[in-house]
Amino acid sequence: MLSDLLVRDFRCFAEAKLELHPDVTLLVGRNAQGKTSLIEAVCVLLRLQSPRTSNRAELVRFGAATCLVEAHWHGKRLRYAQSATTRRLAVDGATCGKSGDYLAASGVVVWMDHRDMNLLRGGAEHRRRFLDFAASQMFPDYLHALRGYERALRGRNYVLKRDASIAWKQADAFARVMDGFAQTLWQRRSELCAALQPEVIVAHAKLSEGAENVSITFQRTIDAGMSLFDALLSMRDEEARTRSTVFGPHRDDIGMRLNDLDATTFASEGQQRSFALALKLAQARVLEHASGFPPLMLMDDVFGELDAHRRRALLACLPAGTQKIITTTNLDWADSDQLAGRVFGVQEAKFSLLRG
Repeated sequence: MLSDLLVRDFRCFAEAKLELHPDVTLLVGRNAQGKTSLIEAVCVLLRLQSPRTSNRAELVRFGAATCLVEAHWHGKRLRYAQSATTRRLAVDGATCGKSGDYLAASGVVVWMDHRDMNLLRGGAEHRRRFLDFAASQMFPDYLHALRGYERALRGRNYVLKRDASIAWKQADAFARVMDGFAQTLWQRRSELCAALQPEVIVAHAKLSEGAENVSITFQRTIDAGMSLFDALLSMRDEEARTRSTVFGPHRDDIGMRLNDLDATTFASEGQQRSFALALKLAQARVLEHASGFPPLMLMDDVFGELDAHRRRALLACLPAGTQKIITTTNLDWADSDQLAGRVFGVQEAKFSLLRG
């Protein structure tokens, strides 16, 4: 359980201290008051990743030099401090030089918000981000492989664009490095999708009352068993034309079918919403199985957009015992569902305890 959260100079907050409820903490207020920034701070504290930005400097409040997030997680004191250029991590007061050591002491997280519809509506980059966030929490080797692959890919693309005549020997050197990391990414993404598939079916059946059939498959850019290096060798002419790397994990996708049709093309808005919710619920179940503990659910203004059936089905499908921090603009739906817990009002980056 996450408790006694402290944020200082994070986004719009000069300082905020909250005692979180072990089951449900509701943050209620108008838009642009700071609710999302608080649960973003929680995600950064536990996973060292923001769902809103890849630029860590944006986390620091304007005019401040450093932001700080602290909390107890299952009895361990986690501390995250970030300046414009430097990050400092600590567990129980001991500095962690490696992010892996820090993450081993933290917990697993599922983030849900209105942008989850992009899993159906948006491009493949949204679905890859979904895979990366889950796989980096499940597999110790995943994040290292992802960062290594991305560095080599940037280097290779720079070489492809740099000169009028491409230095293929240098590009090939980067391709060999990418190939090693790609094998790990493909293996782990395939394992993740295989684990997600049955959970997506179960969750979607509850959300849609069993009216529709769904499936997901991992779609890699080259055939299984083929090396990325060999695939890139065969595409020299195309890469010379586009000046970019045409194959690799950066082009992977998830195939999503609804009643045997491509869900990204043929699903209605309501069907897309149910599918997106099912994917996030499946992610929660898979992370629970992998870690042995229910994930912390960070849910940003999700319930206000749902009808009563989907809202209650979503709550019922969450792993038992999971802690939930939920933002909302009103409490009407929570009161009607008798959602017990602690409620904070949020206005202009200040909090007040309303009940609990």
